[in-house]
Amino acid sequence: MDQSRDSLAVSETAVMNACGEIELPELGLIEQVWQTDSISSDEIAAEAGQALLSLPLDDVPENGEIALGVGSRGIANIADIVSGVVHQADQRGYHPFVFPAMGSHGGATAEGQREMLNELGITEATIGCEIRSSMDVVEVSRTTDRNVPVVADRNAVNADAIVPINRIKPHTDFDGSVESGLSKMLVIGMGKQRGAKIAHDWAVDWSLRDMIPAITEQLIENLPILGGVAILEDQHDETASIEGITPSNFLERERELLKTSYDIMPKLPFDNIDLLILDYQGKEISGQGMDTNVIGRRPFAIQEPEPVSPDIKRIYTRRLTETTHGNAMGMGSADFIHKDLLNEIEMEPTLINALTASTPRGVRIPPVVQTDRAGLTAALSTIGIVDPESVRVLRATDTMHLSRLYASKALIDESRNREDLKIIKEPKPLSFDSGNFTMPTPYNS
Repeated sequence: MDQSRDSLAVSETAVMNACGEIELPELGLIEQVWQTDSISSDEIAAEAGQALLSLPLDDVPENGEIALGVGSRGIANIADIVSGVVHQADQRGYHPFVFPAMGSHGGATAEGQREMLNELGITEATIGCEIRSSMDVVEVSRTTDRNVPVVADRNAVNADAIVPINRIKPHTDFDGSVESGLSKMLVIGMGKQRGAKIAHDWAVDWSLRDMIPAITEQLIENLPILGGVAILEDQHDETASIEGITPSNFLERERELLKTSYDIMPKLPFDNIDLLILDYQGKEISGQGMDTNVIGRRPFAIQEPEPVSPDIKRIYTRRLTETTHGNAMGMGSADFIHKDLLNEIEMEPTLINALTASTPRGVRIPPVVQTDRAGLTAALSTIGIVDPESVRVLRATDTMHLSRLYASKALIDESRNREDLKIIKEPKPLSFDSGNFTMPTPYNS
């Protein structure tokens, strides 16, 4: 850590002196019992190919180019899904290519976005087609009532057909009939940095819940959008379904799939939590680093209500994921962070993301502690009188991987009477090495 950042981290000794002696709770390990039916790995590519075949391919000229929009999220099996679509397009005599549809991600550069695809396993070699990465956009139209520019990736606009490939899931910043999925990819992802900035600027007065469907309709009307390949993931973040959505029922079907996604998304198994410890946050985990629908906090979105539950008094976050490339968007949701997270922050992509999304509060740096023991002590000392027998503490790998969780004794006892929870390990005292956890992240336990 450089000297300037090092000065921001408060030592364990200073925290202990300020907070006094706090008895930390013992933690056990629980597992959520989910009934899922995912697509087997050897069928993923074929299912994706069938999804493409369900779209109106006859509308594409012979030997025409099909632009496949792919984003930056950590979607399970995404390389296999994309290669399956590419293979079917090739089989039908078309010329597919992939373009990054990820707004300002990758530092808002063509090279950065290509690198993000590469880290998702999407390269020209693995998917079997060209990747055209550019930040150039063209204005497609303007909205009727507000005269808002509607822009799209130049490479996609020049193709004979456009097919976004994306996961349908709840959005972190707003509630609407369509949230994070194909429509958002068209409006914000395909709009690149300029389109993302336009959308978030106008969202202050014209909410994203209204803007995204309206602009999606204009894009479908003005561009050769063939439809989309929609992906749903289950609680284990495995591929639950892949289907093609035609232009004629694009928004209607996405609304239906969003409802299903809400039902099968991973959630914390308790509504009231005193302290949530997250080992990681990152852009591939959630657009806000930590999924706001999981943590029950949405402090950055203007004029958008926070989720009703869960109610979490304190959040302590320990690290950034490697794939997020130092983008710490959403760290402002935490109450305390470990110095390792601070050291991993790349300020430029973090601020670019915040400026594009009009959420500067999302990148505010919380109080920084040098050790995990200091983080727990600081968090628990600010929620009132703490009894290690009754305090409600959870430790998760991140807000996407929630199948296994470390839980305090009170939550372990509550789990004994629930069919949806299984106790893997009984509570035992926490162990530290130089003040940091020795237990591995719960997802791998």
